[in-house]
Amino acid sequence: MMNYFYIRLMFHPQKSKKNLQNESGKLYESNMDNLMAKQNIFEYRDLLKKSVEDIKWYWDLVNDDLGLEWFENYKQTYDLREGIQKTKWFIGGKCNIVLNAIDRHVQTQPDKIAFIFENEKGETRKISYRDLDHYVCAFALALKNEGIKKGDVVGIYLPMIPEAIFAIFACSKIGAISNTIFSGFSKDALVTRLDDSKAKLLITINKMYRRGKAIDLKENWFSVLGMPSVSRIVLVDGKQDQSGPSFEKLIDYEQFISNHLGLSCKTEWMMPEDPLFILYTSGTTGKPKAVVHSHGGFMIVSAQQTHYVIDMKKEDILFWYADIGWITGQIWVVYGSAIIGGTSILYDGIPSYPKHDRWCKIIEKNNVSIFGIAPTAIRQFMKENENENYIDKYQFHKLRVLTTTGEVINQEAWTWYYNKVGKGKCSLINLSGGTEIGGAILSTTVMDTFKPCSVGFPIPGFDAAILDDNGKETKNGYLVIRKPWPSMTLGLLNDWDRFIKTYWSKYQNIWFHGDIVTMDSDGYWYINGRADDVVKVSGHRLASNEIESILMSHPSVSEAVAIGVPDTITGEAICCYVVLNYTNNISVNNLNKDLFELIEKNLGRFARPKYLTFVNDLPKTRSGKLVRRLVKKKALNSYISDLEISSIENPESLISR
Repeated sequence: MMNYFYIRLMFHPQKSKKNLQNESGKLYESNMDNLMAKQNIFEYRDLLKKSVEDIKWYWDLVNDDLGLEWFENYKQTYDLREGIQKTKWFIGGKCNIVLNAIDRHVQTQPDKIAFIFENEKGETRKISYRDLDHYVCAFALALKNEGIKKGDVVGIYLPMIPEAIFAIFACSKIGAISNTIFSGFSKDALVTRLDDSKAKLLITINKMYRRGKAIDLKENWFSVLGMPSVSRIVLVDGKQDQSGPSFEKLIDYEQFISNHLGLSCKTEWMMPEDPLFILYTSGTTGKPKAVVHSHGGFMIVSAQQTHYVIDMKKEDILFWYADIGWITGQIWVVYGSAIIGGTSILYDGIPSYPKHDRWCKIIEKNNVSIFGIAPTAIRQFMKENENENYIDKYQFHKLRVLTTTGEVINQEAWTWYYNKVGKGKCSLINLSGGTEIGGAILSTTVMDTFKPCSVGFPIPGFDAAILDDNGKETKNGYLVIRKPWPSMTLGLLNDWDRFIKTYWSKYQNIWFHGDIVTMDSDGYWYINGRADDVVKVSGHRLASNEIESILMSHPSVSEAVAIGVPDTITGEAICCYVVLNYTNNISVNNLNKDLFELIEKNLGRFARPKYLTFVNDLPKTRSGKLVRRLVKKKALNSYISDLEISSIENPESLISR
């Protein structure tokens, strides 16, 4: 097995068309290469350096190069007068992300396919930009008719179906704020997020299908009927027959939009800082964080990340298996692809169902040129292929770029992805960022050399650095960003103090991201894990405290700790240690089952722990602070030194009951 290899591109003015080849030998020209050539910049690292030395120059350049349209052009790129934490972007401008994602394409390429939808049954629906405008306008007018106005929050609890995309864009078009909630979340998670965001309307569905089985979402949204703040629930798959005052909230989607089909809806003029959407991500306090993104900032960064980072062009077809309830889906699948004017595929189902090669068939059938998947899925594909060896049957002739993100990728998975899926000819874009960032901070590119598992370098416009605890630059430490960027979250909804404490308190006026990173001798960056207590399962971030709070809500549990341990399939798996109340006499087997079900009920099946062990005590310092480091070492069967134990009040802890 290779240790590493290079895909090298030379940068000279006379050699700009040379970085990617298709099966016929035709040369592609990368978007980043084009941008550099226009500026007479011939080395990628020179662009990185200039982009952070003068962020105004860089983001103005991106805006102009992408040809983004504004109702009124901005007068000032950014304003730091209220401090870096409250940086204002594109002052004096008027915009709406829908102007660039839909409106301009309806004028220039109305029949171009914007989205392709496919489900597990093989049913396919193609939506052109003209179709997209048709349904989004009808949905937007229906929302306005319901009383939804600029600044109101609309909950979207749907699988990857056309109506989900229509709903997201309809909210954006009229200035409402979409709160897209992952359809795998449970009832309690749904209600919490709707209540916290003060959502006035919910768009949902009775059933979705996974692995050929119907999953009842009605059980989850039914309790929303009793929430006074939610005035209407729009059901995509039909209104219920029940009668009663609470059921008056329900309306069938077709009925909801029927009177507005064929009508035009004005795209609302928005300030660049106006909120676009809310996404919830886990934090270390146990309470999910509501991240808020804006029209102007998210518009330019999602386009930047799609056009330059993954090198998407109008003729490209993107299949990135990422849910719309997570930031990856919002950046590239929903908004980025549409702003570029390309085509994006949304698959409603499991990519290995009904057969393990389903994802391969989607790539082949649709001539996919850019394919994205999380490391967990890659490892799953590897495992399935060991038994069937299906991957060699596919050539993926149109594929030119592979992407992956969400968690650390191991070398075996990276190599398999590059060789087996990319056939050794595709660029592999490994990137890392976050919900709060509104994009990636670090990434490999189609232009520069890269090594397996590396996340390359900082993305232009992101002044990333590695600092130690004392704020000194180092090659192994914390990932930070020293200057503002347009898609920086506006803050955490209803919790400014938490926003400052989480991201701005470790270093003065420097964004603390929470990842531990390393730079090798060649300057390549690697993600080593999280500095906080967040577990990342299959790309889903879950706070340890959130899981622990759920466990401790059981009357038989007095203490609990949840940690992440490496897992060959999911990247990390949840491992729980639980201390019981001795006053409760209950079967350990029954309790184990009850606790698993409790976590599933509150978070969802994807959060089910891999291990749950009952112990006599948890290791604590003399001041009563839990020492998670030792719990993790115990879980990994790692050596614990006498020095580490010396600070522990109860070294006999973690003995299984």
